[in-house]
Amino acid sequence: MEKVNSVTLKGVREFEEKKLVGFRVVCEDMAGYGEEIPKASMALERRKNEMKQLVDPVKLIGAFKAAETTEEDDGYWVCYEVHDFENIPAGMVTLVVPTQKYAVLNFKGHATEIFKVYSHLHQWIEENGFTRVPDKWSLEIYSKWTESEDIVDLCDPIR
Repeated sequence: MEKVNSVTLKGVREFEEKKLVGFRVVCEDMAGYGEEIPKASMALERRKNEMKQLVDPVKLIGAFKAAETTEEDDGYWVCYEVHDFENIPAGMVTLVVPTQKYAVLNFKGHATEIFKVYSHLHQWIEENGFTRVPDKWSLEIYSKWTESEDIVDLCDPIR
């Protein structure tokens, strides 16, 4: 029996500034991200006990900008949110995502399907009179990630 993906639109939410600590993944092409992001996620999970001031040790957060921006913003950040930056573990980076309004869609299924689900979110944004802001930080907030299933809120920045 094939696993059925589930997509639920959650509407519009504003997130306060988020301070993130984790690993930055930069690849030459999209296929590389499919391999490297899971590796970075597992490495971060193994090392999260080294982090100080975790907000929610269950919620892994991916951050990226959908539009081409600067070299400093290129890539995908695999992180946990912290209350404050304190004693950042060796090899990890920090990122501050400013307060932003998002269209949010919840996805349950395999991570390899996430990319396809964004089209549903983009269509909803357009149909409801919002404008995507691809040069702002997009967030993927995981409440579960395993080899067979992820539960993630896809948060696309809007105005």
